[in-house]
Amino acid sequence: MPLVQAAKFDNRMAAEIARGRLASEGLPAILFDDGLASLGIGSLTPVRLMVEERDLELAQALLAGE
Repeated sequence: MPLVQAAKFDNRMAAEIARGRLASEGLPAILFDDGLASLGIGSLTPVRLMVEERDLELAQALLAGE
């Protein structure tokens, strides 16, 4: 199943917190571009939180606090 972007963050810490939130609900997620954000250029290349396409709506709802 293809991965899609569920959210994006300017820093790795916020992305890790979001990934942990999804993991606590049993939803696997992967961070893309997290190495570039650690260089302090997160606004240019944000950290992307990726999930499987079938999990996108649930992931976004969990991240929104619904």
